Amino acid sequence: MAKNLNEFLEPLKSLTISSLDDKGHPFSSYAPFVKYNNKYYVYLSLMAKHSSNLTQNKIASIFFCEDEQDCKNIFAKKRVSIQCETLKLEQDTQEEQEILNEFRVKFGKDMVDMLKKMGDFYLFEFTPFYGEAVFGFGQAYNLGGENFEEFVQRATTSSSGHGSK
Repeated sequence: MAKNLNEFLEPLKSLTISSLDDKGHPFSSYAPFVKYNNKYYVYLSLMAKHSSNLTQNKIASIFFCEDEQDCKNIFAKKRVSIQCETLKLEQDTQEEQEILNEFRVKFGKDMVDMLKKMGDFYLFEFTPFYGEAVFGFGQAYNLGGENFEEFVQRATTSSSGHGSK
């Protein structure tokens, strides 16, 4: 098991975004991400449905999951779900430049620079306020610590869990 959230996220390149549309209906999609200063960032076109959803509703969930080819049991895939407040960042700021540099390191300069030139791509920031992690049967954790990066064992009771009938 990963020692902390960052260790689990290290090999991952994308996350799943769950947002709500203007009618309150859920919508899920994915995007490449970077983690920077304890927040998560995606670079999205304003043409994408999740961009308008995240602009209209500031609460979303991001989800990370191990690849199916890497998991030992499909019913126990390692996964992390984080509830967040979202913010669309302004273009052409020092903050945008710093975060886009993180994208360049992770995904390559040419791809990021091409998206930047398109003009309708914006960074969306996800600030965690709650999270959960599952790493197998009986291995469910809450995310804790100052930056929601520590796995905190959940308390178990005799009337709940996988052993109860």
